[in-house]
Amino acid sequence: MEKTASEKIRLGLFVIIGLSFFVIAVYFIGSKQQMFGKTEHLIAVFNNVGGLQLGNNVRFSGINVGTVRGIEIINDTTINVEMQIDQSYFPYIKKDAVASIGSDGLVGSVIINIMPGKGNQPQVQAGDVITAAKRVRTDDMLSTLNITNQNAAKLTADLLKITNDINTGKGTFGVLLRDEAMANDLKETINNLKTTTQISTQTFDNLNNQITALNNKDNVIGVLKDTAIANKIKNVVANLDQSSKEINKMVTNLNATIVNVKEGKGAINYLSNDPKLVKQIDSTMTNIKEASKKLNENMEALKHNFLFRGYFKKQEKEKKKAAKK
Repeated sequence: MEKTASEKIRLGLFVIIGLSFFVIAVYFIGSKQQMFGKTEHLIAVFNNVGGLQLGNNVRFSGINVGTVRGIEIINDTTINVEMQIDQSYFPYIKKDAVASIGSDGLVGSVIINIMPGKGNQPQVQAGDVITAAKRVRTDDMLSTLNITNQNAAKLTADLLKITNDINTGKGTFGVLLRDEAMANDLKETINNLKTTTQISTQTFDNLNNQITALNNKDNVIGVLKDTAIANKIKNVVANLDQSSKEINKMVTNLNATIVNVKEGKGAINYLSNDPKLVKQIDSTMTNIKEASKKLNENMEALKHNFLFRGYFKKQEKEKKKAAKK
């Protein structure tokens, strides 16, 4: 049965639309797998790939830059992984970059993460082998977790024992928690410490005030800090030192004089110990008094003598004039 024109048109449209979807799908899949761009390969050596498959993504700093193109087992501890990387990202990947195997989310597919290096190394070239970080295997994690669980069980048992001892009043903490008298003593001790702290604070404040007041010029310390007063005090001390030396000399001389007197040396001892000399001195003083008395009488007689009377009157008048002036 010959098809009509409309059926042919529908068939043609269906084929065209199907081919369009196929081309679009191939383009998106190819672009995702880096099939149409310029790519180069890098190699990373792992000891365990942990579920990595061909076609898995390769990321650099969180950006998809390529896919896994080959996985080759060299020996029981060495696995070469070939990565197909977009050539436009090569300038950003340095030779000290580190590749590690991770997962895309918590339950996503396994991927390779390339982490930037920390140095100023040159960029990688096609075919270079970059450093691979050792992946922690699930078995290792489970083994470590098992040990952790065992330690947690031991800690829990010990903690339960300590708690029971405290509840029953055993040990220092148990006594502190269960004994009311000790609790009251501890409370009183804390209150005393608080009071002592307050008093100490006040004492330190007063001490700080006293130290601050020492810098005031009205105080003794403040006066001593004045340069002029310090120089005056220095001069006074120097004068006192000189006076002390002079006094020492005078005391030394006085001691020598006293020693001479005691030993019978010098005029003082002679005057005090010789009776004849004392009598002569007394007689001389008596004669001097008598001579002075006679001299006064002679002077009085001269005043009344007619030869000298005018002279003495003249002297008296001059004394009166001087007294009036």
